[in-house]
Amino acid sequence: MFYFIDILGTIAFAISGVLVALSKKMDPFGILIIAFVTAVGGGTLRDILIGDTPVSWMENLTYTYVIIGAAFFAVIFKNKIDYLRKSLFLFDTIGIGLYTVVGVEKGISAELHPIICIALGTMSACFGGVIRDILCNEIPVIFRKEVYATACILGGLSYFLIKKLPIDNNVVFIISGMVVIVTRLLAVRFKISLPSIYKE
Repeated sequence: MFYFIDILGTIAFAISGVLVALSKKMDPFGILIIAFVTAVGGGTLRDILIGDTPVSWMENLTYTYVIIGAAFFAVIFKNKIDYLRKSLFLFDTIGIGLYTVVGVEKGISAELHPIICIALGTMSACFGGVIRDILCNEIPVIFRKEVYATACILGGLSYFLIKKLPIDNNVVFIISGMVVIVTRLLAVRFKISLPSIYKE
């Protein structure tokens, strides 16, 4: 289940990276690079921080194949994906939900404190998007007022609260990931954002 969620997160982030690259009219090489850094950037940082090296995508070529496949899929079916008005937002949201849970679980495996596990989950989920936005000359979403990292933190907290209940670990994964996804969807739907310290 853990591996399956990691692959799903990789696909979601790779597609979100392709959509940004296409909007910037990049060439095929640029599209593939953006897809790659979006998909594995956060996980790479996480693995380096906990000393889990070589990082997962270097040891398992499945991640590389999945990213290339997702990139081709997104380019070929671009018009159909664009038909979903919020396609980039949706794939990005699914990605952060899945990667938050993967990051938290990696922290637990490394026997880290729950607070550090939540931080790892948040970094896993957010930093691929940060690298993507910087390379595409955009202000990263995490640095704007939008509820983004906050949703990941709530998902991480939910993971540890739900884990105390006598339920299957796979169910804990699913519910925690859904907390992140639903929180972000509701925040955007109802225009909920973090307050700014600056007055206009």
